[in-house]
Amino acid sequence: MGLDFSVVPPFAAALLTGALWTIAITASAAVLSFFGGILFAVIALYAPLFIKLPFRLFAWLFMGTPLLLQLFLIYFGLIQIGIDLPAFVAGVIGLGLHYTVYNSDIIQSGIRAVDTGQYEAARTLGLSRIQALRKIIVPQAVRSVIPPIGNNMIALLKDSALVSVIGVAELTLSSQMAISRTFRPFEFYVAAAACYYVINLGLEAGLRRIERRIQIAR
Repeated sequence: MGLDFSVVPPFAAALLTGALWTIAITASAAVLSFFGGILFAVIALYAPLFIKLPFRLFAWLFMGTPLLLQLFLIYFGLIQIGIDLPAFVAGVIGLGLHYTVYNSDIIQSGIRAVDTGQYEAARTLGLSRIQALRKIIVPQAVRSVIPPIGNNMIALLKDSALVSVIGVAELTLSSQMAISRTFRPFEFYVAAAACYYVINLGLEAGLRRIERRIQIAR
């Protein structure tokens, strides 16, 4: 039968829309996972035990179960208890919480690497515990762990394809809908792969720029 990539251009608008949804869900989940990771890290290291334990259980559950199952639970499961989330919101929450746990581990390592004398000095200068963490410790920790967090963001981009199973019309689902009309899977999956690659290049370029700025700031 051969290959015929001429079937792809008529669906370019649909693929572009899917790519934009992919970028939107990746960016939203990345922001959630970044700030969630900071919150979880601070709780894991400094909160009282009765607060730490529920977060440890939450982290254990999200690290020990597949992301796909988590998406199903959030989108299809929560509706049984009256929480009906749009597919996009469920996808962002699922991806965001999944990577929050992994970012938390990384940020905890960064916080532990900060000299404890800086925390003590901040407290001596009259800063409260929260102020010392927010202004002194956490910013330094985050700067030192940007590269591994960046790797998680790239993984998040790739995992965003999983939200297609709950009906988010991102790039993978847009490709599948085009395939259902043309019966040309190879051409459209190659086109989708090319789009993911371009988005990934843009993400990597952005992360390198952030790392360079951090190096200059130091």
